[in-house]
Amino acid sequence: MWITEAYAQAAAGGPGGMLGGLLPLVAIIPIFYFLVWAPQRKRMKEHKAMIGAVKRGDRIVSAGGIIGVISKVVDESEVQVEISEGVKVRLLRSSINDILNRSEPAKASQDNAPEKAEKSEKGEKKGDGR
Repeated sequence: MWITEAYAQAAAGGPGGMLGGLLPLVAIIPIFYFLVWAPQRKRMKEHKAMIGAVKRGDRIVSAGGIIGVISKVVDESEVQVEISEGVKVRLLRSSINDILNRSEPAKASQDNAPEKAEKSEKGEKKGDGR
């Protein structure tokens, strides 16, 4: 034969070959936990808390990239968002990606307070001659 007995025994791996092969696989589990699963769980908790605290007057970004102001909280799973003057859509709370700026809770008599503020800002910009 061309292969000597010494080379054939070395190829078998010897004692501890199975444990040495499984050790890297077992080490991957804690690495994934600390680098992937734990931070993702933390982000999910923060997002859930953010969505639960959304209120009328908050300016939000939806999952589709639509920016609007919450005009009404329908129930615990839906909100009504005004995306343009007079254009209101209903969104699921879970589709809210971010809150751009939080506002003070709007009073019942000031339903269109964010709109009036935007109109006055636009009027000032036009008056500057820009």
